[in-house]
Amino acid sequence: MHNAQPWKFSFRRGDSTFRLHSDLERAMPHADPTTRALHLGCAAALFNLRVAAAHAGWEPAVDLLPDPADPRLLAVVRLTDPAPSDNDLAPLYPAIHRRHTSRHPFTEEEIPQAIKDSLSAAALLEGARLSFPELWHVRTLLDLVHDAEGRDATDPAAADELEQWTRTTAEAGRDGVPEYAFGPRRRAGEAPVRDFAGRIPVPGREAATFENTPQLALLGTTGDRPRDWLVAGQAMERVLLQATLDGLATSLTSQALERPELRWTVRDPQSAMGYVHMVLRLGYGPAGPGTPRRPVNEVLDIG
Repeated sequence: MHNAQPWKFSFRRGDSTFRLHSDLERAMPHADPTTRALHLGCAAALFNLRVAAAHAGWEPAVDLLPDPADPRLLAVVRLTDPAPSDNDLAPLYPAIHRRHTSRHPFTEEEIPQAIKDSLSAAALLEGARLSFPELWHVRTLLDLVHDAEGRDATDPAAADELEQWTRTTAEAGRDGVPEYAFGPRRRAGEAPVRDFAGRIPVPGREAATFENTPQLALLGTTGDRPRDWLVAGQAMERVLLQATLDGLATSLTSQALERPELRWTVRDPQSAMGYVHMVLRLGYGPAGPGTPRRPVNEVLDIG
């Protein structure tokens, strides 16, 4: 959430093993009290590590939550054998550098069914499900997002937490959402795009008309425990990388999922999906700018 980058990696040369820990100092206790979203973000970084390892010629063997006594240790990744030449991770590598969250309008062009099917298959490869809701359910999702936005607008704690991770052009940031990535303010349209400007005035910020019928997808799992969150986060990143290679722009919508009283309503009652972990907005449009990343020496220890 909010480009907080709540992860810490370590690498042991002796056994070619990475360890991924959560960084609870970068948690968001108001919007994410259970750390579910934190787990999703760390798992997305974990998936990128798997892709990079395969690209470098290694087969990454992953053990999730290996130590019950240390819940902050989310995963151990061992670089075991050389990756097979036909592995399905390495081709995703170019998308890691190209994928950015887009808070710009998308066109109304419909995504071909073949691409939707490939994205659903990508989620299944990671043990999660990706579904594309019917129009009636899209309307319900938009109503829930608007409800959550209205509640956040009158919640000082929510506003303060959002502002903590928002960066103006005068601030030198290695994390958070910078002003140049806010995107235009909404003049019209129904796309669920979080406005990071909040209470911050942004001189010269343009207004734009967003799509009236956004193309949304729900990512979920049958369970709702930390292991499920790690599965969902890896599936989310796999879907986002595949969507980028397929020429789609993407953004994430979690406002309604941040409130327990709204989250259950997000799921389609006719679906076998048990718990929704993310709502994805997909379409054709600007890819969005890159956002800051912390330097490697802050997120990786080598021993």
